Amino acid sequence: MEDTHQIDDLDRRILALITKNARIPYLEVARECKVSGAAVHQRIQRLIKLGVITGSEFVLSPKKIGFYTCAYVGIFLDSASLYPEVVTRLREIPEITQCHYITGGYSIFIKVYTRDNEHLKHLLVDKVQCIPGIARTETFISLEESFNRQLPLE
Repeated sequence: MEDTHQIDDLDRRILALITKNARIPYLEVARECKVSGAAVHQRIQRLIKLGVITGSEFVLSPKKIGFYTCAYVGIFLDSASLYPEVVTRLREIPEITQCHYITGGYSIFIKVYTRDNEHLKHLLVDKVQCIPGIARTETFISLEESFNRQLPLE
């Protein structure tokens, strides 16, 4: 289990603001939290160094860039020992946005975005199911993403 880090009330207020809007200026965060801009900057740098904050990215809207089908795929492996090699191959497929090693019936669960169902079929048949070590797959098409959020800061 990874180390957990103590986060105080000021850290929580800062994180609440920056997770809603990653481009919010530090001075605006400082005003909202009633501290100096330097204090906010130091806190954010500390949280980054501790690994509480990871990454800084713009999130693309899949539909706005032509990817209308979101699907989840459960992957059954011939053997659990093949996991590292299979994941290496899955990582090469850009339409796969998440990959999880899981418990339960599947060994791996992935999230994919494709232009349409035809593209999804091509991806599954020509890219995923032909990877050595994959016994079979089971696909679930998402009809709608109801919500997507950050973890609460309690």
